[in-house]
Amino acid sequence: MRGWDLIDLDSHFLSAFGSIGQFIRDHGYIAYARANVALYEQRMTSVPAFAVCALSSGFMLYPDELGDRYLALRKTIETDALTALLLPSFALEQCVARIVERQLQRAYLMPDRAREEQKIRKRFPFFMQLQSRRFLSDGRPAEAVAVEILDTLSGSRHALM
Repeated sequence: MRGWDLIDLDSHFLSAFGSIGQFIRDHGYIAYARANVALYEQRMTSVPAFAVCALSSGFMLYPDELGDRYLALRKTIETDALTALLLPSFALEQCVARIVERQLQRAYLMPDRAREEQKIRKRFPFFMQLQSRRFLSDGRPAEAVAVEILDTLSGSRHALM
C-alpha cells in the first residue's frame, strides 16, 4: 500500500543467511525457525508506524519446542487486531494446489512438489484454526486485497486513521 513500508521476513532472512532451503538442509528446521523468530524480533524493534510485515508461511506454526518466548510471540501476533492471514482459498484442495504452485516458483526454498503438498496439507487445518482474520488472496490484484484488509482492519485501532 502506498505510504506503508513492507517488511518481508523471507527477504530479510535471505539477506542475512542466504537460501532458506539450504539453511534448513545445513542446520535443520528448528534452527531455521529459531533464526527466523530472532530475525523477526530484531526487525520489529524499529518498525515504522505504518508497516506491513509479511511472515513466512510456517511462522505461526513453528513447533512449541521453540519455547515460551516464541509461544507468547505467536499468541500476540495471532490475537492482534491488525493481523491478517492471507490464503489463496479456504477450501483445502484449492489452497494446497495454489500454494504449492507458488512455492515451486521460489528457487531459494529448493522445493519438492510432494514435500510441499504434504506440508501445506498438514498446515491447512492449523491456518483455519488461527484466531486471526482471514482474507482470500487469490485471483485479485494485490492492491484490491490490501484495500479490503485496510478497510476491514481500520476500525480495529484508531492508529490507522
